[in-house]
Order: sequence, then C-alpha cells, then structure tokens
Amino acid sequence: MTIDEVVRRIEEIGIIPVVRAATVDEATRAVEAICAGGIPVVEITMTVPNAISVIREVAQHYGKQVLVGAGTVTNGDQAESCLRAGAEFLVSPGLATSVLTVAKASGKLAIPGALTPTELMNAQEHGARLVKIFPCGNVGGPKYLRSLKAPFPNASLIPTGGVNAANAADFIAAGAFALGVGADLVDASALRAGNLEKIAAAARELVHAVTSARTALHQKKSI
Repeated sequence: MTIDEVVRRIEEIGIIPVVRAATVDEATRAVEAICAGGIPVVEITMTVPNAISVIREVAQHYGKQVLVGAGTVTNGDQAESCLRAGAEFLVSPGLATSVLTVAKASGKLAIPGALTPTELMNAQEHGARLVKIFPCGNVGGPKYLRSLKAPFPNASLIPTGGVNAANAADFIAAGAFALGVGADLVDASALRAGNLEKIAAAARELVHAVTSARTALHQKKSI
C-alpha cells in the first residue's frame, strides 16, 4: 500500500489498537479478537517477544483484510526488519529520524511520537504526515489535545495513552485524526485467560463510540 492509502485507511477506521502481549500466541489471539470486533488494523509493538515473527505471521495470515503496523519502533534497524516482515506503517513513542528515513526510502508511513508543541513542530519539520501524541492521557487527555490543535489546526494527531470507549467521543470532538488504544482495549488478564470475546466486545464498543462521535461532529459542522 502507498502512504496515501494507509493514511486514508487509518482515517476511515479511526482506531489503531496497540497490541502488547507476553507471548506470540497471546499476540495472535489479540489480533483475532480485535478483528472479530470490527477493527481491521493492528499495531504490534516491538516489546512483544519475537515481534517480527508476529508481524510476519499476521501479515501473511490476514493479507489485505487487516492493516498491520509495527509499534515502539525506535531505530532504523528495527524499522527495516518490520517492513521486511510486512508492516505497512511504523509507530514510534518519540521522534527517531532514522525510522523516518527508512520509511521514506521504502515508501511507507512512519508515525513519530510527540507531546509538546516543540516536539510536534520538530516532527512536522521532518515530514511526518501523522503524529502520535503520547502519553496524552497523563497530561490532560482531550483538553490537552484541543489546546494543542489550536495552534496546529491542520495537524493530524493520534492521541495515545489513556484513550478508551468512555472518552473516545471527547477525543474526536477535540480534533483527533484517529485514536491509539492499548490496554483499555486489549485487556491483559482477558487475553491470558483466553477470553477473546471480552476483547472483541471492547472493540465493538470502541467502534460504536468513534462512529457515533464522528457522526455527531459532522452534524454539528453542517448546522
């Protein structure tokens, strides 16, 4: 997929589930549950044991049905390994220029992390199309995102950290391009217990929250 296609797909779905798991088996089960819940995109973090193998397996198994990305990518070597395994986009907790360089050379999307206005400006200067705002929940959540959007109205921001179905509407109203959701979606205890339906149900709830919030926002702008 091209960068434009991936950006459009992320915007359409509006949610990037962040998969952190203790084993390869847990990670693949999490992906299965997320997809069953109606979210055809996943971000496999490099903190997952054998993350590259998980990315490769998910990419091969789900093919074009699921948009597969790699998370917590902090250097160029990791970026190259993730892309070779089939990742269509890369996400970093901060700004790693080597990751952006590798992604650009491969024609793939890299989403750097930022928190402050200075960090956001730096990411944009390095050509970032989308920017992850992390850890957003720890510094004010939707209110912080809204404040950040004021001087950067055209920035496409993905708040991550503390995002869940209960506050999804507030983040969308604050101007979020999409939402990065981790532990509040992929419940670790449910995953260990094999309770995939709990994760699938959480995914469905999140999809409903985002869809409803976007509809309400669109109606408000139409008035």
